[in-house]
Amino acid sequence: MSNLYSPRSPWSRFAPTGLLLAAVMWFTPSSLTAGEGYQVGTCDWTIRMAGQLEAFDFAQANGLKGIQFSFAEAGNNIDLRNRADRDKFRAAVKRTGVACSSLGIAVLNKIPLSNTDAGEQLVVDCIIAMAKLKAEAAELDDPEFAAMVSPNIVLLGFFGKGDINGEPELIESVITKLKRLAPMAESHGMVLGLETLLSEADHRHILDSVDSPALKVYYDTANSARMGYDIYAEMQSLGAENICQLHLKENGALLGGGPIDFPRVKRILQEMNYDGWLITEGSIPKGMDRYEASALSAAYALKLFGH
Repeated sequence: MSNLYSPRSPWSRFAPTGLLLAAVMWFTPSSLTAGEGYQVGTCDWTIRMAGQLEAFDFAQANGLKGIQFSFAEAGNNIDLRNRADRDKFRAAVKRTGVACSSLGIAVLNKIPLSNTDAGEQLVVDCIIAMAKLKAEAAELDDPEFAAMVSPNIVLLGFFGKGDINGEPELIESVITKLKRLAPMAESHGMVLGLETLLSEADHRHILDSVDSPALKVYYDTANSARMGYDIYAEMQSLGAENICQLHLKENGALLGGGPIDFPRVKRILQEMNYDGWLITEGSIPKGMDRYEASALSAAYALKLFGH
């Protein structure tokens, strides 16, 4: 077997180097104590591979179990609307052994759900693509592999142009659209995850107004912390019944190198019986190579949270 990090390897640029490599080796999954743990992955946009199959190779190289894969406009990179691209997607999962933990529609930050028809159509297209992945997975002989290639959660982003925080009219518009979208997702066993800058109270207003098991919060530790919310109280209050998945993230620091108390986050998740994926995102210190920073944060998350 060739060395993944050899100079000739196409994945050598993902590998941590020098002292950073030593740190990553210290935190490899093999050093974990057997027993309870979470499946840990990362999102493809953090490593600037949105919608690219190479993201699965990065995850494999760093011991991660999953990739949150981007869903964007038609024709962008790997487009899961198309059968040929879904076949390539499944082949990448098979080759690497890295699952798709969920999808993410980050482009909603530029094409808002709140005030564009195109934003709503993106969500419709994604639900249809996920339903096709699920139907095609049902035809596979390997149930474990089938689960790896049929994600049932999609993140809906509400940042940039899509930010609705402090905008009651936009929040109500989103509620109106989610009342149309959630039943569609529910009929296919899918979950729409809201990643926003909203407080718990605003999230609950949306959840209560739409009133669907197909709508939950996609909780992000750093986003909520930078807004000044008590993330520990919010997670405890929302509970596993309202949180579909989590981003483990620091603002401008590696995981474990900033103000967020991740051991406390772990205790809260255990107390509320959360059993979903944990996805590393961002956590890139200024001036640090993105791949090295992502590898180090992945190693920290695996050490603390992983199987």
